Amino acid sequence: MPTHQLHTTHERSFDDTRYVYPVLSRRSGGMSIGVNLNPDKVCNFDCIYCQVDRREQSETTFVGMDRLLEELRELLPRVATGKIFQAEKFRDTPKELRRLNDIAFSGDGEPTTYKNFDEIIAACAEVKRAAGLDDVKMVLITNASMLHRSHVQRGLEILDANQGEIWAKLDAGTAEYYQQIERTPIPFQQILDNITSAAQVRSLVIQSLFMRVDGKPPTANELEAFCDRLAEIVSAGGQLSLVQIYTVARRPAESFVSPLSNAEVDAIVEQVCSQAGVPAKAYYGS
Repeated sequence: MPTHQLHTTHERSFDDTRYVYPVLSRRSGGMSIGVNLNPDKVCNFDCIYCQVDRREQSETTFVGMDRLLEELRELLPRVATGKIFQAEKFRDTPKELRRLNDIAFSGDGEPTTYKNFDEIIAACAEVKRAAGLDDVKMVLITNASMLHRSHVQRGLEILDANQGEIWAKLDAGTAEYYQQIERTPIPFQQILDNITSAAQVRSLVIQSLFMRVDGKPPTANELEAFCDRLAEIVSAGGQLSLVQIYTVARRPAESFVSPLSNAEVDAIVEQVCSQAGVPAKAYYGS
């Protein structure tokens, strides 16, 4: 696969790794080292656009912390020194992308559901320090459902002390659309409250994926409500550094989901900037 298309397939393994994997990230603008805390593919959301195939049973049902940390110790210097770009998969990576941007906690489910979340964040931060990579970011990619839990909040504090950044999912402006897209019993208001509370402590990045459902883009009313929710977070003292507006780039869970056009993505970005008064950036589909 050409390097410029590598963002369309984020494989969760590399060589013989089980938990740690390198990806070229279109949103980080470089190499991201993913840490998969959900190898069992269990998630408390069932998003219609998710690229994880939950119909296939995973070979791994728990996280082996020792192995995860060893994989991170091996992969971090390989990426930081540029040796990773000798691998066939990344050999044609453009020069401007040949940089280690972050360690990203994401994977095949919601990472904050991991019961020892704060411990694994602390252990990974120590590996990063030991490698002399203090300036490398640690990014939590989360649906924000568990941010109110005490052990997750401890993990967020550790992230704050280690170049941490939280990318919180917000794909809707109304509870009805949220349920259609996310398919979860977790109330929409809980997500909004958690994002607001977290953003009152540190600046957050919002990640928002919009798509066509049965050939139809989100309605004008839905997008207006989405911007209203962003404005309400800011009005409550929440700090939002960026809203990432993106669309489907990899094969989604449901066949009735398809990407927006570049122009449609650009229009949402413009609306977020003008109506919500928050910086936004576009990321296009395949």
